[in-house]
Amino acid sequence: QVQLVESGGGLVQPGGSLRLSCAASGSIFRIDAMGWYRQAPGKERKLVATFTRGTTTNYADSVKGRFTVSRDDAKNTAYLQMNSLKPEDTAVYYCYANLLRFGHLPEDYWGQGTQVTVSS
Repeated sequence: QVQLVESGGGLVQPGGSLRLSCAASGSIFRIDAMGWYRQAPGKERKLVATFTRGTTTNYADSVKGRFTVSRDDAKNTAYLQMNSLKPEDTAVYYCYANLLRFGHLPEDYWGQGTQVTVSS
């Protein structure tokens, strides 16, 4: 089995910073994509930032220049550095991974979500 465990959410004032972490564990053969989505109350889950194998990254327009996604391949861990946070960034942030387990086809996995609240 595979688990994605997130950490780093919390309450921050506008203009502040937070860093989210997501560690993937289990019988993982290869991670093809990993990153973050978010869901605000009453809204759909939307992409925030992801990376694929190699150096390709993809950011939502609303976070470009403020958020940075990175990874530590040796630890199967992804990070989301969030700077200049705004109240509209408030949401539950979900870690996402598309990965191969040994002997299986690629599958999507999701973390349990971590709350980020930006408020004064």
